[in-house]
Amino acid sequence: MKNLNLINARKRKNLTQSELAKQLKCVSKAAISNWETGYSKPRLEMAIAVSIILEEDVAFLFSYNVQESCTKQFA
Repeated sequence: MKNLNLINARKRKNLTQSELAKQLKCVSKAAISNWETGYSKPRLEMAIAVSIILEEDVAFLFSYNVQESCTKQFA
């Protein structure tokens, strides 16, 4: 399912996927595209960075649909 909130917020800032990726530094244009199409979801840290750049709430942009930032280890 497309993430229209993310797509529209990026467009309101007049940013292309490549420009947003460049601002995030360690993310590719393909990753932005995957987040927008719903193919994948960002890590929490990246979702927060996107929300700061786009000046939108993380919950609005990603509906709390983000990856956990760490993996759990089991004994």
